[in-house]
Amino acid sequence: MKLYIANKNYSSWSLRPWVLLREKGIAFEEIITPFADNSDVSPFKKFSPTGRVPCLDDNGTLVWDSLAICEYLAEKEPACWPADRVARAWARSASAEMHSSFQTLRTQCQMNCGVRVTLNKIDDALRADIERVSALFCDGLQRFGGPYLAGQTYTAVDAFFAPVIFRIQSYGLSLAAPAQAYVKHILGLPSMRQWYDEAMREVWRKDVYEKSVASYGLITADERLKV
Repeated sequence: MKLYIANKNYSSWSLRPWVLLREKGIAFEEIITPFADNSDVSPFKKFSPTGRVPCLDDNGTLVWDSLAICEYLAEKEPACWPADRVARAWARSASAEMHSSFQTLRTQCQMNCGVRVTLNKIDDALRADIERVSALFCDGLQRFGGPYLAGQTYTAVDAFFAPVIFRIQSYGLSLAAPAQAYVKHILGLPSMRQWYDEAMREVWRKDVYEKSVASYGLITADERLKV
């Protein structure tokens, strides 16, 4: 299988199937194509029907969109979702919520792994998103006993919130204690550390993403390779 992704520093959607594949020990070839800077032409059109990433190519079978990819992987490796029916239902619901919601969090706290930002303000809409993430984490941990959101093993729901974990780190977002402990645990996983370390070594920058971060807060640190 080939997984087409974009810059690791920015591409939250790419992270989801990538980290799930790593955590489940499923072999794949990673192909990185950086976002085009100041261009309306997608560099992903040559391999993705939508011109977006991620896109999975399994010996000619194309699967695009992170949720579709995770469901496809679950057909090959059922452990991508929890074995317990109730936990699986919760995990799928939480993943779908992440896939379709949290627009303010996505906009005001764009994934940019290497920076540390003090937000100018946390408005009501952003606060509501943060509180919902915190409540969702605490709910899963309490219901299923942790240390992952749906029980003792890493599943797709953890992968779906992996980009949020990096956002929480970058913007110093405050969650309830159990949720904050979960964030720390996930950041320590070898797969997440690998993604982060490789993101820090990237030389690509996209102006619109850099300007977006700066428009919402003060960048206090940047751990990326100097270019």
